[in-house]
Amino acid sequence: MEEARIDKWLWASRIFKTRSIAADACKNGRVTIAGVNVKPSRNIKVGETISVKRSPITYSFRVLQCIEQRVGAKLVPQVYDNVTDQKQYELLEMSRISGFVDRARGTGRPTKKERRSLDSFTEPAEFGFNFDDTDFDEND
Repeated sequence: MEEARIDKWLWASRIFKTRSIAADACKNGRVTIAGVNVKPSRNIKVGETISVKRSPITYSFRVLQCIEQRVGAKLVPQVYDNVTDQKQYELLEMSRISGFVDRARGTGRPTKKERRSLDSFTEPAEFGFNFDDTDFDEND
């Protein structure tokens, strides 16, 4: 095939679990081609780069093959090439470190003490400077 509907392609290439989820992502503006939001019925061609926003990052895929029938997981590398920027994966890792993603199920919201420890862990180092001290005179 030379062309395929984008919602079918997203489902067939296993980016989304169902075609209806892929169509909803297109309708809600989470799928773009060259910075333009696309409708589920838009046809894609080989060589186009598709961006898919999934919180907290945006994945980018280059189309290698246009398909509308779902393929096995072993054949996915023949369908698209993942060209997502490395900075996006670093952003994903930072969101995992923040504590909410790896939080044990059923423990609820963090307590005030846990929140402070999380904030102190994720804040950048102050390099030995303490700006809360008023040891200097403002008039000097």
